[in-house]
Order: sequence, then structure tokens, then C-alpha cells
Amino acid sequence: MRLYQSSSSPNSRRVRIYLAEKGITMPLVPVDLGAREQFSDAYAAINPRRVVPTLVLDDGTAIAEVPAIVRYLEEAYPNPPLLGSSPKEKATIFMWERRMEIEGFAAVMETVRNGLAALKGRAIAGPHGYDQIPELVERGRRRIADFYRDLESRLVEVQFLAGDQFSVADITAVVAIDFATKALNLSIPAESAASRRWYDSVILRPSMSS
Repeated sequence: MRLYQSSSSPNSRRVRIYLAEKGITMPLVPVDLGAREQFSDAYAAINPRRVVPTLVLDDGTAIAEVPAIVRYLEEAYPNPPLLGSSPKEKATIFMWERRMEIEGFAAVMETVRNGLAALKGRAIAGPHGYDQIPELVERGRRRIADFYRDLESRLVEVQFLAGDQFSVADITAVVAIDFATKALNLSIPAESAASRRWYDSVILRPSMSS
């Protein structure tokens, strides 16, 4: 197997952290987003949607989209479980990972892609060009603020987002926060003590440097 990815891609980082947590090693094939390598004919043959990351199996099968990549790897390498073991754990982790992706990660992505001058005409990732909508930048900032408030409410009650165990939900949330902090200067609010406790603990995990 090999993973086509970019060091500047938050979605690629989600998979790299997952691989590190699982102890899975494979070749990482760099895709230079700055040079628009994702739009090359060679990469389009691997992933017609022209986004990263993409996992290519030994038989040549290409699996794109982070949830699909993680699901395949979890089935192939079940331990340690990051998607849960019991039906209840699996459903709970899926629910919280989905919320972190929609309410956190997607909100940051929407804000960045609609506001960054370098992404003019590329407001949505993929093979098609879409104009930026400046109004979505302000809405995105409000969404991120709501995300942080909801995150705090959850983490007052639990150690990790899905309960007692670290999971892919935590990975998605951390990457969303780091993305918001770096790209938008929107970090966890100082008054969010539970979120800060959680973040400061999770970010020390060796996988987070991946």
C-alpha cells in the first residue's frame, strides 16, 4: 500500500495521525498542492476528484476520502481500535467524528477557501472551479465560534470526545483546531478550560507530530 498525500493538507494529516496511532507504516507519496500536482493527468488517473489523500492498495485499488480510508484500514488492522469495538462504541464514535467533521473541520475549510486570495475560483476542493462567496467567511467564523462552545460543553463531561477512549473523533477535532489556529488565528478560547485540558493532553501524543 501507499498513501498519496500532502504535508500542507489537513485531510492528509488526519490519515497520517491515524496511521501513527495504529503503528501502520507505508510509503507516503508527496503530492505538491502548491504546484497544482493534484490536477496532473498522472494524479487524476489515481483520483479523478483530484484531492488528497488517496490510499492505493497492492492490487491497484484507489480509496479516497478520509472516512473511507480509515474504515478500510480499521478493518485490515483492527488493533488498537480507533473506530470502536462494540456496536455502541462504533455508533458513538461515528456520531462524534461526523460532528467534528461537519461542525469543526468543514466550518474551517469553508472559511479558509472562501477568504484566501490564493484560492480564488477554488472555493470548493475538487475538479470543478467555484467562485468564492465572501459572506461565507463571516458565517464560517461564527460557525467556528459555535463549534468551540459545543466542544466545551461536551468535554466538560468526558475525557475524550466519544467517551473514555481516544478515537478518530479526537483526531478530526485536533486537526480542525490546528487548522483554524494556523490559517485563521482562531484557537480554543481561553475560557474553555475543559477543551484546553483535552487539547493539551491529546497534542502530546507522539502521533500528533505526523
